[in-house]
Amino acid sequence: MRIAYFTHSLRSCWNHGNAHFLRGILRELKARGHHVRALEPGRNWSLDNLRQDGGEQGLDAWRAAYPDLQDVIETFAPDAAPDALVGDSDLVIVHEWNEPALVAAIGALRKAGARFTLLFHDTHHRAVSDPQAIRAFDLSGYDGVLAFGETLSEVYRRWGWEGRVWTWHEAADTRLFHPPVREQQREGLVWIGNWGDGERSAELEEYLFRAAAQAGLPLTIHGVRYPPEALATLARYGIRFAGWLPNAAAPEVFARALTTVHVPRRFYREVLPGIPTIRVFEALACGIPLVSAPWDDSEGLFTPGEDYLVARDGAEMTRHLTALRDDPALRERLAAKGLATIRARHSCAHRVDELLGIVATLTDKVDA
Repeated sequence: MRIAYFTHSLRSCWNHGNAHFLRGILRELKARGHHVRALEPGRNWSLDNLRQDGGEQGLDAWRAAYPDLQDVIETFAPDAAPDALVGDSDLVIVHEWNEPALVAAIGALRKAGARFTLLFHDTHHRAVSDPQAIRAFDLSGYDGVLAFGETLSEVYRRWGWEGRVWTWHEAADTRLFHPPVREQQREGLVWIGNWGDGERSAELEEYLFRAAAQAGLPLTIHGVRYPPEALATLARYGIRFAGWLPNAAAPEVFARALTTVHVPRRFYREVLPGIPTIRVFEALACGIPLVSAPWDDSEGLFTPGEDYLVARDGAEMTRHLTALRDDPALRERLAAKGLATIRARHSCAHRVDELLGIVATLTDKVDA
């Protein structure tokens, strides 16, 4: 099958978590013999910021980890003709971090009779936090929507997409995210995440900064978009801030730490439960014990208390982190169970199986 995915960027993961998942999906599709193309604007916000933060060498980790994807990227100019971009594709997927004009133009091709399957991919909370931004997209020509959580799928059903929206969770690229081949000395707590426009500032202080300090675990943070007041808070707690980390380097960082923490953004805790960040999948795939701040796994993706520990408040987070610091058997048990769950249910290979099943249900409609 000839597959085209329109993304903000495949090359850059700077504040662009969808790149993590997309790389794993395209790699898996390509390994199965499909012809894949990743189409991204020649200039994009994420790539510009990556180059500003890390220079051209900021792309080295991506190039080294994904040699099999270097030939799938096609960049395009703002005035590129949509029909030329789509070409002879059998399946076209358009991510929600694209310009509304491009989303509409590709949909218009489908409405005019183009014989490809067309899906819209939503991996953000804007449908509830800024619904007008999503409603600005003209999706009338699309065959369906891929939503990265059931609660988000419900939003689309209310908007008239009943029977044409599928829950398609993110997952770990287990070719890259796996336990280290050889264990080394582990120490401290690591957290990889961005500041996030104030969406979890209080939660980060309660469940990460303060809990780590009270548990006596040295904390290293990797991420971007930390304003001066956030950096001042880190300094006050004695936290090591290591700045931007290429996602391809995350397994090495996880391999050096005793544990990590999941602190969901407020929208995913209060309005869109059941949607973990992709870091949960990636961390568990790397065999590192994880503790989560309050989060409702409403879809049963994991087994809380077995795949990871859950803290109902900051005091319980401190107790969990202290236990993990002192109990190697607990660390080993959690890591093994979380890893087994990823391998059984949440790899990019599983998601490709799901995607191909969805496309198969639509093939007859496209051919009709």
